[in-house]
Amino acid sequence: MEGIDYHGRERSRAEFDVEEMKIVWAGSREVFEVSDRIGRLVASDEGFRKDNRTMLSRKDLFKNTLRKAVYAWKRIIELRLSEQEAAWLRAYIDEAAFTDLHWGMFVPAIKGQGTDEQQQKWLPLAHKMQIIGCYAQTELGHGSNVQGLETTATFDPQTDEFVIHSPTLTSSKRGHLPLLVKWWPGGLGKVSTHAVVYARLITGGQDHGVHGFIVQLRSLEDHLPLPGITVGDIGTKFGNGAYNSMDNGVLRFDHVRIPRDQMLMRVLQVTREGKCVHSNVPRQLIYGTMVFVRQTIVADASTALSRAVCIATRYSAVRRQFGSQNGGPETQVIDYKTQQSRLFPLLASAYAFRFVGQWLKWLYMDVTQRLQANDFSTLPEAHACTAGLKSLTTSATADGIEECRKLCGGHGYLCSSGLPELFAVYVPACTYEGDNIVLLLQVARYLMKTVSQLGSGKQPVGTTAYMGQVSDLMQCQCAVQRAEDWLNPNVILEAFEARSARMSVACAQNLSKFANQEEGFAELSIDLVEAAVAHCQLIVVSKFIDKLKEDIPGKGVKRQLEILCNIYALYLLHKYEGDFLSTGVITPKQASLANEQLRSLYTQARPNAIALVDAFNYTDHYLGSILGCYDGNVYPKLYEAAWKDPLNDSVVPDGYQQYLKPMLKQQLRNARL
Repeated sequence: MEGIDYHGRERSRAEFDVEEMKIVWAGSREVFEVSDRIGRLVASDEGFRKDNRTMLSRKDLFKNTLRKAVYAWKRIIELRLSEQEAAWLRAYIDEAAFTDLHWGMFVPAIKGQGTDEQQQKWLPLAHKMQIIGCYAQTELGHGSNVQGLETTATFDPQTDEFVIHSPTLTSSKRGHLPLLVKWWPGGLGKVSTHAVVYARLITGGQDHGVHGFIVQLRSLEDHLPLPGITVGDIGTKFGNGAYNSMDNGVLRFDHVRIPRDQMLMRVLQVTREGKCVHSNVPRQLIYGTMVFVRQTIVADASTALSRAVCIATRYSAVRRQFGSQNGGPETQVIDYKTQQSRLFPLLASAYAFRFVGQWLKWLYMDVTQRLQANDFSTLPEAHACTAGLKSLTTSATADGIEECRKLCGGHGYLCSSGLPELFAVYVPACTYEGDNIVLLLQVARYLMKTVSQLGSGKQPVGTTAYMGQVSDLMQCQCAVQRAEDWLNPNVILEAFEARSARMSVACAQNLSKFANQEEGFAELSIDLVEAAVAHCQLIVVSKFIDKLKEDIPGKGVKRQLEILCNIYALYLLHKYEGDFLSTGVITPKQASLANEQLRSLYTQARPNAIALVDAFNYTDHYLGSILGCYDGNVYPKLYEAAWKDPLNDSVVPDGYQQYLKPMLKQQLRNARL
């Protein structure tokens, strides 16, 4: 039935001002107003339709993505959208495309690593989309190990050019193996005209490590690959629709020549004679770009998880199973504690990741200002922090999306639920911009260094500042005696700090027993990853607690955020109970009291669940889910959608005459199989 809000009763139960919560979620009123306006603009434009995306063939999907991307650029020009508005428009189109890499990697790489002259030459072309760029770093044989890349850029002083080349590995059994090609860059396969290519700089026979080079790949006249360049798509990827709209590519160079001034030379310059000269720009400045990219990934994690949680929460309120009394309605699935215990921690996580993402924006600005003032003191900590949070939030989000699919039962497996495609398009985040386990090991290295310096008088900074009280944290006893004691943020914070400090110190002590530190690091890597996770979870909990110290307007808004913060913290305490018990931070009785309090928090969150996901302010178009539709009119829409599937275009299926009929009529001998 049209016009009926099946979630109306749920929305009327909200104990807080939803409109004010939308502002908190967005980060500011200005951001909310822009995102809301652009979201509605996209949703109302038939040109951005996506409900048939999972039914398209790869070729049709890709062609339609090209159409949408170019149509979006046309609309950006027509509406004279600002850079911020254009970014929101691309986000709400919700389709992985070459423009993601052009604006998200190619342009920032030139801004961050190019000289002023290079920026003046290339950025106007990129900003007008007169060239389309990608970021060609990963190779078939090397991903996380960037320093292991083997594409070469050899300077030829005779012609003042670099020769870009993809070497081959030679094997007596297999011949030449093209393992050293670029592999995976988005936008590379079919679209990009240019790339920032990362290759080993070689001058005078000396290897100077990996550097970036701007290389033209295709003709600007007919789009054909230039001489010496072999380029194409790497093939279909996981899921229907999803990331298959992106042309992830393979790229091989055969002695391709580029002018010397196409090496990005903001930090290191190669002279006409082939000498390498360091500029007065500190190389650490490039790390600011990495902090920015990882901050964006954390923000994207909160968005993806919140979309899945919105779908699962709304459908859990619609779905009824069992519990009927005297012929009355069955029980809403969301009222079962087993459903709440799986769903509400994910709801709390979405908010937690949102706030730590907002804090990372501040960190990026702080790091950038410090770097410009030649202050590198906080850089190692910022690097470790952003690496760990990228790993933690993307892993939790990928797992959370899949959990939301399960929370929706069988219907969650339908593409029309939006969840299979959301999972398929999101899960690569666990790998790109640093494999999540590799990143946690980087965090662990920083933690081990921090512990080793504790006795030297050097004070830990930023998110590791708590290590400065390591003596107290190694001895403190949790003061919880009643379940409600766990609502004290100082109690929660001390428990998470003590757990992290004790796990890091234990790893450092075990590491000191090895004569060879690298052997020890390899042997203890499992423990080190767990210590890194503990540290990163502490960061998220502490930033949520910090958020609650702010002046947050709106009736009941702060109260709901306090409930979510406590759910997030106590859920982690329950899930990682072994850590807290084995390190002696809490007792079994205190763990039991935490669980008791957690159950109570689920009950408090229940009346506000629908309103809390409404605060994400997602249109039905962006959500892309029948199960998560705003009005809750799920079942008629599912039924209608089924008949739109191409398989239902005909009543009798294609292949009946050729295959089924001969079998049914016992005429297989005459069948043309």
